[in-house]
Amino acid sequence: MLTRLFVRNYALIKEMDVEFETGLTIITGETGAGKSILLGALSLILGNRADTTVLLDKKEKCVVEGVFKIEEYDLEEFFAINELDYESATILRREINPAGKSRAFINDTPVTINLLKEIGGRLIDIHSQHQTLMLGDNNFQLNVIDSFAGTLLQKTRYRDAYATYRKLQKEYGELKEQNEKKNADLEYYHFQLEQLEEAKLKEGEQEELEKEQELLAHSEEIRSALEGSSAVLLSDETSLLARLREVKSAISRVSSFLPEGEELVSRLESSYIELDDLTGEISRVSMRIEADPERLEKINERLDQIYTLIRKHRVRNLEELLLREAEIKEHVRSAGTSDERLKELEIILAERETELRSTAVEMSGKRKAVLTEIENRITELLRQLGMPNGKFRIIMSHSSGFTATGIDQADFLFSANRQIKPENIARIASGGELSRVMLSLKSLLTKNINLPTIIFDEIDAGVSGEIADKVGQILAQMGKYMQVVNITHLPQVASRGTKHYHIYKDESGDETITRIRLLSDNERILEVARLLSGSEITETAIKNATELLQAAFN
Repeated sequence: MLTRLFVRNYALIKEMDVEFETGLTIITGETGAGKSILLGALSLILGNRADTTVLLDKKEKCVVEGVFKIEEYDLEEFFAINELDYESATILRREINPAGKSRAFINDTPVTINLLKEIGGRLIDIHSQHQTLMLGDNNFQLNVIDSFAGTLLQKTRYRDAYATYRKLQKEYGELKEQNEKKNADLEYYHFQLEQLEEAKLKEGEQEELEKEQELLAHSEEIRSALEGSSAVLLSDETSLLARLREVKSAISRVSSFLPEGEELVSRLESSYIELDDLTGEISRVSMRIEADPERLEKINERLDQIYTLIRKHRVRNLEELLLREAEIKEHVRSAGTSDERLKELEIILAERETELRSTAVEMSGKRKAVLTEIENRITELLRQLGMPNGKFRIIMSHSSGFTATGIDQADFLFSANRQIKPENIARIASGGELSRVMLSLKSLLTKNINLPTIIFDEIDAGVSGEIADKVGQILAQMGKYMQVVNITHLPQVASRGTKHYHIYKDESGDETITRIRLLSDNERILEVARLLSGSEITETAIKNATELLQAAFN
């Protein structure tokens, strides 16, 4: 439950620190004093969005901090899953800085707004007049039924299983679509792969063939050049080698007289040996070079085949063509794998569908079993709240398929008059009637749900007199099972609270500030008297207020 709320620099609140207790806490104040502002600040630590417009002082950050006593509400798993420090007195904090940046914390650990909203939804239910619109929402209606039927936990598990089922369905649909496209192209892929495999392409083959083709295409020219060169080097006494021998002999004869002679002779000897070896190599190469028209034709045919495949597959060379062949092989292989996965998913989906149907049918049976009890108890409460001819009915039907809540669709029907048949509550009920139906539902739900705190923002709007007193009794009864905070203008309701806070505007300084004060017993009498008589508090009003407060606790 909420034990403390601290607010700084929010709207008209400069700084406010409020402590809350168990039971029914009443908050009153004149119109415009800031009661809704307090709820707005509280909504920040429940994950609502905000911007710099909430800042009273645009140069300072806004801070809202709530302390919650949580040891009775089975939240240890939530903290463990989200790697948060569990504390029996847990602190939720929200900060909005002047730049508009928002930060959220749980026990001083930074968290996302969504995480703050998740834990906030498990700690506080804020009911405003706007929330009565939820009475026409199927999810809310099923939540009401499930809380009576004891199927809330079962529905949570079903929802998780349904989410997994939907993911599998999505995977199946996408894979089937991909598979159909692949199968449409599979015949063409098979043809391409067969053509490439028949070609028996080898890495580096194109480069080797192109070199050999170049050699064979110019074989006559190459041989002629080699033979001519060999003749120059070796053919007769005027050949290059013969002349080099003469040069070496001439230098040798004078080497003994010439200081550089021996070195020159040595170098000429080396040149002669190298040139002689080169001459032999040229002869050997020349003998290997032969025209081979048949081999050249085969090479040309092979290269034509490679070039044709390169053009067909729109690649630049043989290496890219081999990569393309590998891709086509993978396409063909994956088509078979997709078929296997589709068959596997069909089996899994059939199993999951059977499980979902079994759980959904079981939940549906439990829901139907409590419908009459809910109808009777709500109808009885509506009579106590001033609608003696009020009728509340629930129609439940099956949806066309699985939904996140099962196979049921609920419809709350209502009629305030004897002669009018119950119709859809969202279409037929007035604002005051919706409020009373919602109060009836939530007063019954307090015994069925493990929610620490509920806050009502003028749930009693539009009622007075004896009915207002009954509303107060219902709220006080709810306070025995959970913490209830109620903002009200009705003295009959205000007198029922175990604690009473008064919100007011302080205009004593240069600015208007919203403040809150816990009322003493005497101050409480005067506040209830003000609610009874208005701004001028009479002796009669004080007397009536005293009687209301005494009656509330007797």
